[in-house]
Amino acid sequence: MDDDAITIRLTRDQAFVLSDWLYQVMFRSDDLEGIIRDRAVWSPIYSISGTLDKTLAEIFMPDYAQRLEAAQERLRVSMYGEAEEAAAPGDEAATAPDGAGNDGEGR
Repeated sequence: MDDDAITIRLTRDQAFVLSDWLYQVMFRSDDLEGIIRDRAVWSPIYSISGTLDKTLAEIFMPDYAQRLEAAQERLRVSMYGEAEEAAAPGDEAATAPDGAGNDGEGR
């Protein structure tokens, strides 16, 4: 039964926003152990993150920050029915500090 695969369906916006969040938690915060205490959970987290990274071309595009912000806003609107003000710096919904990703040209 352990070999049975599970398929999770996400919209492209959901996948992109989740990928960015996972990147922030896993590689930017250095606090994965503080957030996810059970190391057994790390295996599926890394699997999901790796799958998203292989699937999403957006993470390598120079306008990463703008694409991410647009995807986040579309998801907020679809869930709550109205636009929300941009997240303040330090807010968990904020993007990477340089406004793009790890190298300024995507993640």
